[in-house]
Order: sequence, then structure tokens, then C-alpha cells
Amino acid sequence: MKIVMSDRRFWRLLAKTTCIAIITLAIVVKFTPLESSWSATSGYHWTNVSIGGGGYVTGIHLHPRERNLAYIRTDMGGFYRWNSKDYKWIPLTDIFGLQHSNYYGGEALALDPHNPDIVYIAAGKYTASWGGLGTIFKSSDRGKTWNKLKIDLPMGGNETKRWLGERLAVNPFNSNVILFGSRLNGLWKSSDGGTTWGKVASFPNKSKAKIGIAGIVFSKNISGLVYVNAYGDGIYKSTDAGVTWSKIPESPSHVNRMALAKDKVLYVTHTSGVSKYANSIWSDITPSNAKTTFNAIAVDPNNPNHLLIVYDQYVSTTNNRVIFQSTDGGATWQQKQPTLKPQVPWWPKWYFASATSAIEFDPKTPGRLWLTDWYGTWRTDNINAESSVWSNYAKGHEQIVSFALASPRTGSKLLSGVADTDGFNHSNGLDVYPSTQFGGKNSPRFQDTYGLAYSESNPSRMVRVGGNRWNNTYTGATSRDGGVTWKKFSSFPKNTIPLRVAMSATNPNLFVAIIHRGQPIRTTNGGFSWSKVSGLPKGPKGPWYWGQPLVADKLDGNTFYYYSGGKLYRSKNGGASFRIVNSSLPSESWSMLKTVPGVKGEVWLSLNSHGLYRSTNGGVNFAKIPKVKKAHLFALGKAQKGSKIPALYLYGKIAGMGEGVFRSLDKGKTWINIAFSHQPMGNEPNVMEASWQKFGLVFIGTNGRGIYRGSP
Repeated sequence: MKIVMSDRRFWRLLAKTTCIAIITLAIVVKFTPLESSWSATSGYHWTNVSIGGGGYVTGIHLHPRERNLAYIRTDMGGFYRWNSKDYKWIPLTDIFGLQHSNYYGGEALALDPHNPDIVYIAAGKYTASWGGLGTIFKSSDRGKTWNKLKIDLPMGGNETKRWLGERLAVNPFNSNVILFGSRLNGLWKSSDGGTTWGKVASFPNKSKAKIGIAGIVFSKNISGLVYVNAYGDGIYKSTDAGVTWSKIPESPSHVNRMALAKDKVLYVTHTSGVSKYANSIWSDITPSNAKTTFNAIAVDPNNPNHLLIVYDQYVSTTNNRVIFQSTDGGATWQQKQPTLKPQVPWWPKWYFASATSAIEFDPKTPGRLWLTDWYGTWRTDNINAESSVWSNYAKGHEQIVSFALASPRTGSKLLSGVADTDGFNHSNGLDVYPSTQFGGKNSPRFQDTYGLAYSESNPSRMVRVGGNRWNNTYTGATSRDGGVTWKKFSSFPKNTIPLRVAMSATNPNLFVAIIHRGQPIRTTNGGFSWSKVSGLPKGPKGPWYWGQPLVADKLDGNTFYYYSGGKLYRSKNGGASFRIVNSSLPSESWSMLKTVPGVKGEVWLSLNSHGLYRSTNGGVNFAKIPKVKKAHLFALGKAQKGSKIPALYLYGKIAGMGEGVFRSLDKGKTWINIAFSHQPMGNEPNVMEASWQKFGLVFIGTNGRGIYRGSP
């Protein structure tokens, strides 16, 4: 893969004075699709754990000239291309490493209507300075390789109104002309296929801050005609391909999406309804029985009077009648009743059209329609049926955000605590979708699961903590059958967000939890009652917290460990009180503690750029592992046959070997690289665990690309 990259610190400094950073240094990297990734040096194979979607797909794009050529963009999981033969999505942006994780934000995507091989993506998660600048990439081979273009701007694929679109568009009469609408820096134009870019000075940038220019639509029938949605201001029109602009009188100010029919009629959804612009006149065509506003809109490319619209973000319906259809240009509307046939068994029916972003007609297959929403991608092959049948296609699209992983020595090889979709017991295997979420038919369901733990002497006894951000309620649950079923805590302190939990190695009714900006708490009766822990500082800010500073000793059931601010705390009375046993460690917010089964007092601690440390006396003294230059994540797992030394895994940097994923079988004396450098699992990896059942099996959870697994 070919990319142009920069020294980020230099360009951030330059951006303060120029506002725009131009990237000029190029390096060449070859891209190999992750779905069949093998490390030639170690014999490792990496792929995703099968979960199924679970993240916001903010746009879908179908090529007008080639059948079955489709792409999706996601808010923070990258970009994908449809494989119609295998009915799966191919990830296209897994090349980006940890330092370029911002590029997993899907701000926009555009296709060259004349060349099916050319695709553009605008990549950037966040507009804040700490996120780094976004940019635009161009591919001439359908996303197999990418060229970074010379435009660097703040982009917010995971920010406010990310479901609007589309900000990036190619002129159908001249593919060299491309327009990009930014959130903070106005309208940009290229006249040479993306090689150079310039800001369009003639465009009056009066759009709402941090949303900016939210949509661009070129006419396919009139050369030079293009419409731009300046969110909060209105719709602007150009008849000379973007050289000059004029605001359309009486245009809606807060437009969500636009669709231009082949009969030159412009349709828009907005915060006040649905409007139609024909012969220089605006008409209100909002359905009379609508419950709220609409977002997604599509016009049949073969019938300009055939329209579809879908409700906006925050609509709760019980019968799934969220799609409206018109066959007379919006004069009348009918609600469509879908029949759902999900391909992912744990998806509830209410996922369908939940916070719908886009809906698009297939230009080559009459009656076929695609829809994207908060959890994935759906398709019907006959929208004209009285009850159209919809299936979700999630294979290859793994976008879960992980908080916690557990891999006990018995039972399921993996349990995962995740954001927005609760969590999973992967008892069906790692290549098969889970049958249900943690919160199944008879178990409590949480929006998020932040922490997972089990008792080392009896791994079928488990605890998880989490809750619901949407209504600010938090609690936890225990399991007696290895995470198959769960029982909600009898009580939990109000207005308390539990972040991590550790369970006693010998007493599954005893566990300690750290909480959001509060004193840690403990229970001795399985969650029936709680008391505050003494001797520890207040917990970190949550819920978006990724450290793992709390752990139980895996032999002594009364011993727990906690790290904070350069200090190692230890409790020897079941977590009732802690005291500092080591205050000479580096201070690091990104920290992780782990202990070793069958060994009392062996504690491992990672401190990111400060390295990896090991103690054999309960944290009193630590020895730094000499070759580890960076320990972003690490894990301990089953020893190789004939050895009693646990396998040690590291996501970080080894002296003389660079950055990557590594394994050591001698407690860090020697290492091998077990992953490709050009497929770094770089979307902000936040948790790592290894199997205690199968030697070599290791898991890496990410912030938007699901959970990866590697095995020899």
C-alpha cells in the first residue's frame, strides 16, 4: 500500500500558524487483506473473532456502472467493500497503525462514476487537536492500496451528525473535479483528480460549527450543476461546477440529506420534515402521519417519482414501520412493513433501522435496496413487495468496541465485555456468531459491560459490571455456569459507574470494583451489599476508560493488587483495605496489572512507554523487562507443551525489532514477532488476553474493529 505520511508533531506545530498541513513525505507499504493474514516468520494466523457488525454504518455507496460494487463507511471502524460472491465485507483500511488510528473514522466516501476502480475516502475520527488531522485517500484498485492526498483538515467521522452526508463528491461530467465539505474549514476543491486541493474562497461558509458542510450532490443530467448543504444555513447552488455560488431562497436551514432525481427535482430531509425543490419552488411533502423528522432519503434511479425516506435518529417504534415510500413524487406516502431475516442470531428485531443513516437503491438491480444503521447493513431484494424481506449482512464487518476480555482455563475460550451491545459468551466457537448477548432471555442486559472476572479456583463463577449510559443506570451480575446465564446484583450504589472488577481466587462471593471518580467498593456476599475500600485513591474517569489497574492474586484468595500514579497497592484482607507496598514505579495512566495462575505473589505490570515490569514478591520489588521499549498491551497464557512458564504476549515495541505483536516463552528474555507490521490491528487496541486452554491463542480487543485473534 502506498501512503504519504508525516511527522505528526511537526505538522501540528505548522498547523497552528497555517491551519492547513501539507503532507509531502512518501513511503511505500504493500497491503495484504487481513481476512487471510499469516505471519511468515512465526506461522501465526490473524483474523477477527466472529461477532457480527455492532457499529454505526454511516453511509453506503453503489457504483452506477458496475453490478454489486458497493462500499460502506463507518463512524470509527474504517471502510469496507462488498464481496458479492461470499456475501461479506472486506475491510479496506486495516493498514493504519496505532499512531494513525484517527484514520478509522469514516468522514466521507466517493466513487468515480466513470471508473469503477477509483474510490476516495475522507478519513478522520475527531476534530480536536489531540485526535490529529484527517485526510483524503485515493485508490485506483478498489481499496486494495491507497495514495494519501495533499489535504489535511480536522475531520469528525465519529462526531456530531456523522449520519448526514455526503461531504465528498466527484463531478460526473469531469472526474478530475472533486469537492469536499469540511466541518471547520469550509469547501475544498480539486481539479486534477485529487493531486492538489484549494479552498473555495467564493463559498460563503456560514454553516453550524463542528458540522459544517454536510452534503454535496452533483447533477447527473446538467453539466456544472451542484448543490451543497451548509448545515444550519441552507442549501447553496452552483451552475459552474463550484466556481460561483448562490443560496437557494427559502431553502431549509438544517438539512440532513439530499437526493437529486433524474427529472432535476431535488428532495431533502431536514429537522422540520421533507421538502421538494422543483422549478425554483419549495414544497412541503412531509408525510401527514409521521411521528418525527426524517434522515435517510433515496430516489429510484429508474423512476424519479419513486422515493423512500426513513425516520431520523431517536425514534422508538414497536412495529418497524419506519420506512415511508412514495410513487408519486411525495404527494402521498405509504409506510412499509418489513419482514426481518437477520443473519446474526443475537440481533434483536429493534436493531433494524435503528438510527438509520443511509438508504440507497441498487442502480443495477431493480427493487433492491440497501439500508445502513447504528448496528450494521441491511438489504432487501424487493422493496416493491407488500412486506419486503430484509436481511442484515455483517460477515466481515466487525466494529465492536471492547472493554474487557476473559479467557478462563475451563469453559468458553473467550468472553467479551463490549460497548453498546452488552457482551458475549463465545461458546459457539470463535468462527461462529454468538447465539445471544450476555443479557439473554433470562439474564440482565446492559448497554455496556466494562469489567469481567472469574474465580481462579472455580472459573464457572464469574462477575461482570456495566450498565446503561442512555439512562445513567449501572450495576452488575454474577454467573454460576461460566457466563451462560447471569443474575443481577441484589443492590448497587446509585449514581455509581463501575469500571473494573476483580474476584477472589478462592471465594467467588468476594469481589472488588473500582468506580468512576469515587472510592473503590467491595462485596463479600455476591453483590447483596457493598462497602467502601480504604487505602486506595479515587478511581479514574469513566466510562471511556481502558486501563486495567486492579487484579486478584490467582492463588491467595485474600490478596488483591492495584496500581495508580506510580504506586503499587496491595490488600491481604480480601480487599477491605489496601496499603502502598511500592512507590518507586513510573507514573502512567495507561496501566495494566496481571497475575499468574498457581503462583502466589507474581505480578506483572505494563506502563506503556515506560515498559513492562515483573514482581515475584507481591509487588514489593519490580524488575523491568530489559528489551521492552513500549508495553501498550500485554497478556499471559498457557505454557507450551513441556514447560511451566506461561506464554507472554506483548503489543508494543521490542529493542531491535520495532513495533508489533510479540511472544516470549522465557519471561521476556527473547521474543518473536507474531504479526505483520503492515496489518497492525491499529484501531486503538485497548485490551489483550491470552488463552489458558490453548497454547498460542491470543486476543486483542479494539476501539472499533472488533476483537482480533491470533493463533499458530
